[in-house]
Amino acid sequence: MTRPDFYLLRLVLVMMVGRRFWLLPLLPLAWMAFLKLELFDFGEFIFAVTPETTQGVVLGVPMALLGIFLGIRVIAGEIDDRSLELAYTVPGGSERLWRIKLIAAVTMLLVVEAMLALATITLITSFPWGALYGAFQAACFYLVLSLSLATLFRSQIGGGVFTVILLGINGVLTGFGNVQLRGSPFFNPYVIVGADSADLLAWTVQNRIGMLLLMAGILSLAFMRANRRERMLSS
Repeated sequence: MTRPDFYLLRLVLVMMVGRRFWLLPLLPLAWMAFLKLELFDFGEFIFAVTPETTQGVVLGVPMALLGIFLGIRVIAGEIDDRSLELAYTVPGGSERLWRIKLIAAVTMLLVVEAMLALATITLITSFPWGALYGAFQAACFYLVLSLSLATLFRSQIGGGVFTVILLGINGVLTGFGNVQLRGSPFFNPYVIVGADSADLLAWTVQNRIGMLLLMAGILSLAFMRANRRERMLSS
């Protein structure tokens, strides 16, 4: 990526989060500090943090919450900021602007994941490198989902609250990591014990490809909704 591209991403992040956007990656580290405090100072923690469960407990949860926040800011943020009408006049189309904002959000998630991974290895435990993709997948899914729901409701609060509710439902259905469902964005093959290696590989491939297709579909519907200018601008 060229230097001007980085400058553009910086401007977009300022637009989405504010001038102190660089503080945002530090927030998930608070979860890391809480985990370390509970694990090493107060005995047994509600989640058993092992190398196999790191994907969901340590990496996936804070990244998904950050993804939800960034997602509601992509399109619905312009509604609350009263700048949506200006977005429709951007050269190249408003969808180009939203895609750039989406790329900036994904870039932020990558930065956060790198920081969390380094902190995890240093403070808690090592983990399978494949867990990085699993956590990133979950974060991207909830980023896209919150973007779509916030656009549907034309509200950051409505989209964010509904997405958090769905995240909670997903946690309940999967026993907060104890039950692995192939249709879950948090699917973690490393905690499945006793499965045939060929079956485990097939389930993982099905989940990864299925999530990519599902995210593409949700994102397409969100942009179709957002491109209905009259409906989006109506009070």
